[in-house]
Amino acid sequence: MGTMARTTLFLHAQHRVGAVSPRIFGGFLEHMGRSIYGGVYDPQSRHADADGMREDVIAALRELNLTVVRYPGGNFASGYHWRDGVGPAQQRPTVRELAWQSIEPNEFGTDEFIKLCRKLNWQPMLAVNLGTGTPEEARDWVEYCNAPLGTRESNSRAANGSEAPHAVPLWCLGNEMDGPWQLGHVPVDQYAVRAQQAAKMMKDCDRGIETVACGSSAPSMPTFLDWDRVVLERLGGLADYISLHRYVGNPDDNAPEYFALSNSIDEQVEAVDACARYVQQRLRRKRRPYLCFDEWNVWYRARGGSHTDGRGAFAPPLIEERYNLEDALVVAMFLMSFIRHADCVKIANLAQLVNVIGPLLTQGDKLLKQSIFHAFRMFSHRRDGIALRCAVAGPSYRSERHGEVSYLDCAAILAGAQLHLFTINRGVDKPMELALDFAGVGPIRVQDAEILCAPLKAENTLDAPDAVCAEAFDGWRIANGSSKPTAVLPAHALVATTFDLAPRA
Repeated sequence: MGTMARTTLFLHAQHRVGAVSPRIFGGFLEHMGRSIYGGVYDPQSRHADADGMREDVIAALRELNLTVVRYPGGNFASGYHWRDGVGPAQQRPTVRELAWQSIEPNEFGTDEFIKLCRKLNWQPMLAVNLGTGTPEEARDWVEYCNAPLGTRESNSRAANGSEAPHAVPLWCLGNEMDGPWQLGHVPVDQYAVRAQQAAKMMKDCDRGIETVACGSSAPSMPTFLDWDRVVLERLGGLADYISLHRYVGNPDDNAPEYFALSNSIDEQVEAVDACARYVQQRLRRKRRPYLCFDEWNVWYRARGGSHTDGRGAFAPPLIEERYNLEDALVVAMFLMSFIRHADCVKIANLAQLVNVIGPLLTQGDKLLKQSIFHAFRMFSHRRDGIALRCAVAGPSYRSERHGEVSYLDCAAILAGAQLHLFTINRGVDKPMELALDFAGVGPIRVQDAEILCAPLKAENTLDAPDAVCAEAFDGWRIANGSSKPTAVLPAHALVATTFDLAPRA
């Protein structure tokens, strides 16, 4: 196939969106399937440390450079009573867990999660039970985690081995409460009352915490935007963020259509952002609620039926998706959208991290890094700075569901004297000639660049663990003294580049 017509990406150092929040590079661990047991926590593994955590999994998670991790669910949170998971292990109850129809021994709970966060320098983010739990139970959890010694719950924390407060900064007010599948699902008016009561008591217990109100669980839901508006209006200043969720896939095996999904991700973000801005103005508040995209990923193969029904087993394998290059590119598109919307998207959590639709898979004592692991890492190590507005001039194609789509997907972060540039050629069979026209800076040189490129359906396996992995990219060409590098991007490829910028003459 011939080379496509040239695409030009225009940037200007002063055309800024906002600071990129480090918290958009977050993750999610839920008591579901083998995410916790057999995933991050496996005392029987030869990789287990003194706390029962798998050191090989921890080492791989460290590579992802995650900032904040959400726990303990998900749907699980709506039936979880946090006191079941603290105290002496032998005294914790084994319960029948209803969200995923599994047996939960409660060996891993709040204090174990905090230990894991400390090992990996994660900010902990806890989701309270507003399904079958009470607002007061949520308040007590804040006291257990964050209060100094001298109260019932903080003294209980100390008795369990942690005198110093856990200092949990982020708290989710339930999970997907608009969904009929959710334990304790209620109409929006009832959820808003429950969330308002919980948030009031939680913030009275620790005025430093930030809360994430439960938004509509997908743009396809009949509740979309109306639910979000009512919740934000009723909670007012008690809601620091509103949550968004999105899972996508390629069930029709149509790569161009799949790669057009980024239009839809942008639309979802912009619609909820408009809702949040509307409520801010309607309530005449100085501070607006921001967006927390606390569940997102590719998930479409391992859905429904036995994939989500644990059938009364302990740590059954549930929704263990296998990812290929296509999926890695779409994961990159989510991150690009979050960067482009840095002014409103402040938190995001890849759901999940290990085994359950995760970038990591364990099999016995073996560990596999899936294709999406490499895509996420390419971004998370180039994350700090100011998002720039991107203007693209070049060929596009028409998507049946998502409208006109540029063959180039991109995001840019200005980090002092560096530029982090992320580019995807959506063309499935043609390379792209790309020119970068960056105004407002002097000469540019490449510090480092990586490419993720393989056959579209290639996936990593235990026998071929590097079928899809990042490699050095040496395709940039820069004339002496120029700020206009060019490159040929291979078909269906992600390139992440860090440029060094010279001061403008």
